[in-house]
Amino acid sequence: MKILDKYLLKTFLITFATVFVILFFIFILQTVWLFIAELAGKDLDFALVIKFLLFSMPRIIPLVLPLSILLASIMSFGNLAENYEFAAMKSSGISLQRAMRGLTIFILLLSVVAFFFANNVIPYAEYKFINFRKNIAQVKPAMAITEGQFSDVGFYNIKVNKKSGKDGNTLTGITIHKKSNIGDGSKTVIKARDGELISSEKSSILQLVLNNGNYYEDLIPKKYEDRNKLPFAKSSFKKYTINIDLSQLNKVNVDENNIANTNTMLTLSELNYTLDSLKKNYKTEIISYSENINLRTGISSNNIYNDKAEPKSKKIPDNILSLYTNEQKSEILKIASSNVVSTNYSIDATKVNLENKQKNINNHVLAFYDKFVIAYACLMMFFIGAPLGAIIRKGGLGLPIIFAVLIFISFHFINTFGKRIAQENGMSPFMGAWMSSFILTPLAILLTYRATNDIGLINTDVILSPIQKIFKKLFPSKK
Repeated sequence: MKILDKYLLKTFLITFATVFVILFFIFILQTVWLFIAELAGKDLDFALVIKFLLFSMPRIIPLVLPLSILLASIMSFGNLAENYEFAAMKSSGISLQRAMRGLTIFILLLSVVAFFFANNVIPYAEYKFINFRKNIAQVKPAMAITEGQFSDVGFYNIKVNKKSGKDGNTLTGITIHKKSNIGDGSKTVIKARDGELISSEKSSILQLVLNNGNYYEDLIPKKYEDRNKLPFAKSSFKKYTINIDLSQLNKVNVDENNIANTNTMLTLSELNYTLDSLKKNYKTEIISYSENINLRTGISSNNIYNDKAEPKSKKIPDNILSLYTNEQKSEILKIASSNVVSTNYSIDATKVNLENKQKNINNHVLAFYDKFVIAYACLMMFFIGAPLGAIIRKGGLGLPIIFAVLIFISFHFINTFGKRIAQENGMSPFMGAWMSSFILTPLAILLTYRATNDIGLINTDVILSPIQKIFKKLFPSKK
């Protein structure tokens, strides 16, 4: 490797490493902010918090890596152009393309690494991250209950005055409001002097054992006038056990891209296998439903046909209802109307089910292409950032950050917009995943062309020349 390539690579790597660490730290803070409700006030020890963050870090790489390459490229080549180092290279017969050759090879290798990272590391980390969030209650079940305030735990609102013990599983001063099944508030209140949370990593059930307490339940009299008296039943207990589903204890707000869908946890081979199964299941369900709906559209022949009706071998009259009495006609029309309504409901329900299955297929296809998009985005951002830095001739953290943020926001917005449309089946998942790359690739080609041929970012002569001609005609110079 020549001295020039070593110098450019060293300059780029120092800038890239600095930018990557700063941006990664910023995005980690954003992750902490998004999941602060799961981390704060739940007595999680430092090791669990670190484990939580470690599992969430790989999902940040697809955002940080392209942006870091873009910003580092603009800053590095902007500094070289600002310090007239490019001018010295060109005077020595070294073109911009030659200067970019060594870095291009490095970015290609980095793109390959990004692809394997997206295909192997991110799915594994996503699997561990989601399961860690779902099963964190088994590690420390008392985390969902905060001292001195009511905590929403599945079908219960639980308040404790104090938590003690090694993992905070010993509770004192317990008040529990049990939610009503029909959604009209709390009809049952349980108060206990103390209690204990008992859980096992092998079990999905958490036991809340209460000691020395009372059980209060509101009663609803059959007579309306007695309801104003607000009667209730009270019972005392020495020991009372409540079983709580651990998935309800660790109830978290998740979107469709997290626990609902597993596409982010799969590698390319697993996605191919899953997509094949999903598509076969989708086609099978369509065929099965079409056959069932044809069978359901027939009119039942039980007790409504006229015994004197003509045999099937004879020609059926145009007005087939004339074969039946008025009572039979009324019965047939009622059945037909009921069948139409029932069929419409069935079609609507099946349509929603098929749309959800198609969305699931689209999400898996998008996850498949995303692994290639991140690799291509690294290369594309380099060919946008390097020529742009050479053109604007500004290094540092001022103008380069503005350009980098504008370009990356455009890329991220188009990418998100395309995916959303593809999820709703508004366009093919291939176009949805690659839309941002297709739109910004011409920009990379244009900037590379203009930087290679020493053309500015904007040719002001094209804009100012017509204006100057108009002014000369309007205000001719006097000799």
